[in-house]
Amino acid sequence: MIFTPEILQGRLLKFAQGSMFLTSKLPKNSHNIIYSNQLNRSSSSPGANYIEAIEASSAKEFILKLKICRRETKESNYWLVLIQTSNENLTWLKKETEELIKIFTASIITAERNQKIRKMEK
Repeated sequence: MIFTPEILQGRLLKFAQGSMFLTSKLPKNSHNIIYSNQLNRSSSSPGANYIEAIEASSAKEFILKLKICRRETKESNYWLVLIQTSNENLTWLKKETEELIKIFTASIITAERNQKIRKMEK
C-alpha cells in the first residue's frame, strides 16, 4: 500500500485523537493518570514531527524527524501495553502503533538509501 503524506498525517491525527479519547475514558486512578499523561504526549508527537519532516530542509533532517516519529510511536506502544495490562482491550490502537512503526522504519530506510545514492552521484 502506498502512503501519501496526507494519508499518513491523517492516520497520525486519528491515532492521537484515539489515544486522547481512550485516556479520557479510563478510570481515574494513580497509574492510569501517569500512563494517560505519557500516552497523550507520545501519541501526539509523531504527527507534529511528521509535519516537520515534510518541511525538512535536508535529507538528513528529514531522516532525523522520521526517526523521532518512530521513537515516539514505539513509546506510545509501551504506554498502551501498560494501560492494556491494567485495563481494557486496546487492540486497534496497539495494532495502529505497530503499523506506524513499520511505516516509519520503511520510510527511514528509503530516505537513507536515497541519501546515499545522491552522495554517490556527486
